[in-house]
Amino acid sequence: MRQLIFIITALVLLSATCNVSENTKNMKTNSSEEHIGTNTLIKKDSYVIASYNVENLFDTIDDPNTKDDEFTPEGYKHWTKKRYDKKIQDLSWVLSHLSGSLPALIGLCEVEHKSVIRDLANSSLLKNGKYKIVHSEGPDIRGIDVAMMYRSDLFHLIDFEEIPVIVPSAPQSKLRNILHAWGTFADSDTFHIFINHWKSRRGGSNETEFKRIAAAKILKQHTDKIFAENKDANIIIMGDFNDVPESKSLNIVLNATNNTKNPTFNEFYNLLYNKSLKGEGTNSRDYKWFMLDNLIVSQALHDGKDFYAKEGQIFKSDKILYYNAKANFKTPNKTYGGKNYYGGYSDHLPVFFILKR
Repeated sequence: MRQLIFIITALVLLSATCNVSENTKNMKTNSSEEHIGTNTLIKKDSYVIASYNVENLFDTIDDPNTKDDEFTPEGYKHWTKKRYDKKIQDLSWVLSHLSGSLPALIGLCEVEHKSVIRDLANSSLLKNGKYKIVHSEGPDIRGIDVAMMYRSDLFHLIDFEEIPVIVPSAPQSKLRNILHAWGTFADSDTFHIFINHWKSRRGGSNETEFKRIAAAKILKQHTDKIFAENKDANIIIMGDFNDVPESKSLNIVLNATNNTKNPTFNEFYNLLYNKSLKGEGTNSRDYKWFMLDNLIVSQALHDGKDFYAKEGQIFKSDKILYYNAKANFKTPNKTYGGKNYYGGYSDHLPVFFILKR
C-alpha cells in the first residue's frame, strides 16, 4: 500500500513539473524579446549604418605582392606595432561613439587585409558587437581594399560579390573593386549594400574624373538589374567616392540627388547632398571641405514605407579634429602627412545614418 501511494505521489509531482516547464516554455515563446541564436536576429526599431575611410589601415608585415613597403617598421614611415595598436584603438573609439549603439553595418575603405579588420572587430570597444567580416583581396597596387563589418546579431548575410571596375579607355588601370553584399535584418526583405572607394583625385580632379564616371556606370548597371526585379528594392550605397554629391559621376550618372518631388523609382537619394551644399564635408584641402564620403539610399528607404532614412550625419568630435590656429580651421586629425607621423585618426571623417522601421 505504501509503495502504491509513493508511486502515485511521484507521478503527480512529475506531471506538475512537466506543466511548469511547458508553461515556462510558452512564456518564452510568447515574449516580445527575441533571443540570439544561430538563425535568430534581434529585431530593433533602428539600426546605425556607418561608413569610414580609415586612412591606410595596414599591418606591419611586408606583402611581396603589393607596394606596402612604406608601412613596415623598416619603411620610410616607420610603421611599428605600437603605432598600429594605437590606430586600432583610435578607430574603435570613433566607431563605438558614433551614436547610442554600436553600428549594425560598417563600410570600410583603405584596409589592407582581413586580419586588420579582425583586429578592429576584436578591439575592446567593438568586441561586444560580435562583428563578422566581408572582405576579399582586390587589384589595388598598394593592397588597400574596401570591406564590411556587420553585427551578426542584427544582420544575416546571404552572400556577396566583388565587382571589378574596368575603364574601357584605360583597361590596364587597377582600380578598386566595388563590394556588393546582400542580406536581411530581422523580418526584413533583402537589403543590397554597395561599398565603394573610387579613383582618387591625385593627378587632378578633372584628369581623373573619367575613371570615377566609369565606376558610377558600372555601379548603376548593377543597381538597374536589381530594380528590374523589384522597383521597391532596399539599396544602400556608401564609401569614399572622391567626388562630391554635385559631381557628374554621382548626381547624373548614378542619378543620386536630393530631389524629393516625385522622384522615379531608380533615382537615388543622397543623404548628405544638402550638407554638401552648405559647405560641409568629410575631407579638407586648402581650408575647404569636400563631401567625398557619401551615403546614398534607394527611394524605398527614403519614402519610409517600411524602413526609412531621412538624413546623414558627419561625426565631428573635436577628439578626431586638428585645430589650425593660424588659419582658424579644424581639419581631420590624420595619422600621417607624407612621411611625418601625426598619430591622428584618419584624414576623413566618418559618416552614418539611422535606419528606422
